[in-house]
Amino acid sequence: MDSILIKDTTREQRVTIIERSLDFCGKGSCDFCGACSMGTGDPYAIYQPYIDGIMEISEINARQAASHTGIERG
Repeated sequence: MDSILIKDTTREQRVTIIERSLDFCGKGSCDFCGACSMGTGDPYAIYQPYIDGIMEISEINARQAASHTGIERG
């Protein structure tokens, strides 16, 4: 699979993409990046709109970045 866009993936593939992308979070290999404790919330919950086919990963990342910098992106 080359594309991670919603239109090119199934829900199951999107779950796998997120799991692989975040496999370092909460699976015994946390490097204490601090994202969870800094108010970003559960990283898996943040990407639920992507899994559900509502928002692309890039849109979610831009929203997260904007919420922490006060800058609107996208």
